[in-house]
Amino acid sequence: MRFTWVLLLLPLLALCAEGKGGGLQIGVKKRPEKCDTRSKKGDRLSMHYTGTLEDGTEFDSSLTRNQPFDFTLGVGQVIKGWDQGLLNMCVGEKRKLVIPSELGYGDRGAPPKIPGGATLVFEVELLNIERKDEI
Repeated sequence: MRFTWVLLLLPLLALCAEGKGGGLQIGVKKRPEKCDTRSKKGDRLSMHYTGTLEDGTEFDSSLTRNQPFDFTLGVGQVIKGWDQGLLNMCVGEKRKLVIPSELGYGDRGAPPKIPGGATLVFEVELLNIERKDEI
């Protein structure tokens, strides 16, 4: 009898777990052969990136400006999807991040290029890690 209830509840639990569009997806596209340092909260990172909507519409790219983007990881300078998706990354590594709206710009979006509720797709490359000396 208990087994039957479990079988009936599994599909319902799966639907609930999916939620609104799922969670952050991180795909490693290129992994360097040597990795002495991995990114962590508080590191200053230098990145190249291209951001698109799910339909492929590009909304921003550091590559077209030929200017890397520098920021401090894990302190809220970037969207939550970046603060989470760029942890433990090596210099030279390339990742693809698929970021649900709740870890991006949410229901408000970032008009005019990013509509509310948008899932964002980023191709990123870590160029440099600056770490403050640990005491």
